[in-house]
Amino acid sequence: MGKRHFGRIRKLPSGRYQARYPGPDGVDRPADVTFTRKRDAEQWLSAKEVELARGEWTDPDAGKVSLKEYAETWIRERPGLRPRTVVLYEGLLRLHIVPKLGSLALVEITTPRLRTWRHELLGKVGAVTVAKAYRLLRAILNTAVTDRLISRNPCQIVGAGQEKSPERPVATLDQVFTIAENVPPRFRAMVLLASFASMRFGELAGLARRHVNLAAGEVLIERTMGEMTDGRLVFGPPKSDAGVRVVTVPSVVLPELKRHLSEFTADGPDALVFVGPSGAPVRRSNFQEHWTKGTRAAGVEGLHFHDLRHTGNTWAAESGATLRDLMDRMGHASTKAALIYLHRSGARDRVIADALSAMVERARAEKKEAEGQPEELIVDGDGDGHEEGNGHATGTSAA
Repeated sequence: MGKRHFGRIRKLPSGRYQARYPGPDGVDRPADVTFTRKRDAEQWLSAKEVELARGEWTDPDAGKVSLKEYAETWIRERPGLRPRTVVLYEGLLRLHIVPKLGSLALVEITTPRLRTWRHELLGKVGAVTVAKAYRLLRAILNTAVTDRLISRNPCQIVGAGQEKSPERPVATLDQVFTIAENVPPRFRAMVLLASFASMRFGELAGLARRHVNLAAGEVLIERTMGEMTDGRLVFGPPKSDAGVRVVTVPSVVLPELKRHLSEFTADGPDALVFVGPSGAPVRRSNFQEHWTKGTRAAGVEGLHFHDLRHTGNTWAAESGATLRDLMDRMGHASTKAALIYLHRSGARDRVIADALSAMVERARAEKKEAEGQPEELIVDGDGDGHEEGNGHATGTSAA
């Protein structure tokens, strides 16, 4: 056999074969395993040559950085993360990822190892937390693939990143107004905007006077306020670019909002719309007592404040909002969340069904009139027109 044009093979004292090849960085590199047969070593070199030619080669030494070190750098250098998101990621990393996987080199992380890690984690914390940790790890390792530190992402467990959160309740109009009437007056408009403008707590806490246009009946959402683990309150951007949006406020809510601005909001464009009795920003912890009182009065003590946004989205879907309408109002770039509300909108589905029935009835009436047939002649469910007894239908018509 002639001399190889790529790489070389030598027989070791043990009788096994070692393959070596020149990397694109000029470094002579051995295969990570030895081979029983020379033919196997030759096939390995051929595959490595193809990998290099396709630009798919990864530096095996680069992947020796530990997951902990790489993940911490990933979070630090991630552009546009909100402060609260950074806190969430750091917590997931510290509590659920690093203890089991942090000391491993990136190249040592395999799908079987991740399957074991996930199984053990599910025995300690809730499924939602495990799904969040898995999605974070998958995102980190996706970047490692882009950085050519590993050749493929080992996060290949089907469904592991999906959350199966329990179905949240939808409040009724009466319940929402009862809650609003039973919280302190300075928080009534907050409850109504969460419901009728689908706003998050952080978006409401970060709302300034300049964001409210009473004449147009609109609210501009361009920032959110979050509370850090050390108690600091910080402003940040919404969850995504789509979160920056203008929401039209229903006219029924505008008088309450106008009254609120007059009574509880300081002058000046940057004055926070919602503040506590001392003028300080609203914190979830301080607001919770008032929320509990309101939900108790409405008979919905298990309702979360975020359920008001969920409620508002459901109402919007039932009112006839399109997919695009819902995405814009909710501040979502993806159709996934908006589709959930469209699918859940049973009341709206009844409106559609009734409209279709009316359309069919109109068409039938027009046809009967054109053909000069008696009004009682209808189309049965099997498609055969006939008269029954006194001319009234004995079955339901198929539409």
